[in-house]
Amino acid sequence: MNIGIVIYIIGWILEFEAAFLLLPALTGLVYREPQAAVIYFATAICCFLLGFLLKRKHPSKKDLSTREGFTCVALGWTIMSLFGAVPFVLTGEIPHYVDAVFETISGFTTTGASILTDVETLTHASLFWRSFTHWIGGMGVFVFMMAVLPLMGGSAMNLMRAESPGPSVEKLVPKVRNTAKILYQLYFGITAAGILSLLLCGMPLFDSLLTTFGAVGTGGFGFKNDGMASYSPLIQNVTTLLMILSGINYTVYFLLLRRHFKEVLTMEELRWYLLIILAGAGLIIIDIRGLYPSLEETVRHAFFQVGSIITTTGYSTTDFNAWPQLSKTILLVLMFIGACAGSTAGGIKVSRIIILCKAIRKELSMIIHPRMVKKIRMDGRVISHETMRSTNVFISVYFVIFFLSLLLVALDEFDFTTNFSAVAATLNNIGPGLELVGPTQNFSLYSPFAKCVLIFDMLAGRLELFPVLVVLMPSCWKKY
Repeated sequence: MNIGIVIYIIGWILEFEAAFLLLPALTGLVYREPQAAVIYFATAICCFLLGFLLKRKHPSKKDLSTREGFTCVALGWTIMSLFGAVPFVLTGEIPHYVDAVFETISGFTTTGASILTDVETLTHASLFWRSFTHWIGGMGVFVFMMAVLPLMGGSAMNLMRAESPGPSVEKLVPKVRNTAKILYQLYFGITAAGILSLLLCGMPLFDSLLTTFGAVGTGGFGFKNDGMASYSPLIQNVTTLLMILSGINYTVYFLLLRRHFKEVLTMEELRWYLLIILAGAGLIIIDIRGLYPSLEETVRHAFFQVGSIITTTGYSTTDFNAWPQLSKTILLVLMFIGACAGSTAGGIKVSRIIILCKAIRKELSMIIHPRMVKKIRMDGRVISHETMRSTNVFISVYFVIFFLSLLLVALDEFDFTTNFSAVAATLNNIGPGLELVGPTQNFSLYSPFAKCVLIFDMLAGRLELFPVLVVLMPSCWKKY
């Protein structure tokens, strides 16, 4: 392990976080919240000074192996969350540090699970910071670093692999830094379009910023106690569209800008993603048609919640915990599926589900025709053995972590549906679950130990399991 490069990159992470913390400090000044502004500014100064000290010594070897890339990402996200929680404690808005870490890591991992019982009591500075952490974590802080700084050349791809969601990560252009730049240009563009669209719909500027940060980052922290229910149908529909668009692989937007329309049309994951949304919403519309006074309202709520859950955003316009069992089961299944690889969403990902289904079909065919030679293809290309192996291992590890977490959380003696959906909501970076952690409830009922388990699940889910597990292995830290 090259400890020097890990410490150096952690230093950069803290300096970037210091810059990010200046935004809620400025928000506090704008809304005349001097105490919050000072606290966020002081935290930013501390992060900057510590980051400066950590990166004073330049490592002699700047190349990053996969091991160091995974370690940097896992530690970077953890440290960023630990420092990002400090302002909540110092302002007294979340007095217990474990709760503050839960809230912050829920933000950075774009989960949206909250321990707050009355979110409207927070200062504007803290509301901005909560939602802005979604935007930072959506595309990833390491991708942002690579877009801004020429750090490690080609070996920086190991950082992108550790942070970017999906069974495989490909460069859009030959250079990693240029790929990172393109991704963030697209991210900025969709964010700007979302803010402008909501403003045109009559949403206040502050609300538009927070809603877009959550929708584009697929995080979904609510900043009103009733979620999105009090906003107009037009705003809800625009938010639905914004969430669904944010669940699409960003490669699609790159190809559209390059006018490679045929490649987009042949993408299996995109077709299945949109088909799942249509099928899920259609079944729910039929199931809940008697709960709302008009067909328009029924369709609006169904598409909003399906879009919110499959993209792992977690916004809500209604209490879907009161829906019939079929509708709740559909939403629970969508929690596990998630959106597209290469998006800001969580979950297992549609591409992995497709690969798994094709692998099952291949095995069944080989039972009937043992001598058959059949290769699994996706989008017309043969899936590599490495991608197949990583997908199979991911699914296996995913369910091991899920059921271990479920056992540990069960020590709090809540009902099975609450615990099951709480683990599903955190490991898949959704936010709300069902029953006691439903859209009108929160996670404050859990003990500090259970919250720590769920914190681990949120971090593991956002980083696709492996980076978090790698740093726990003693062999990872051996020097070479």
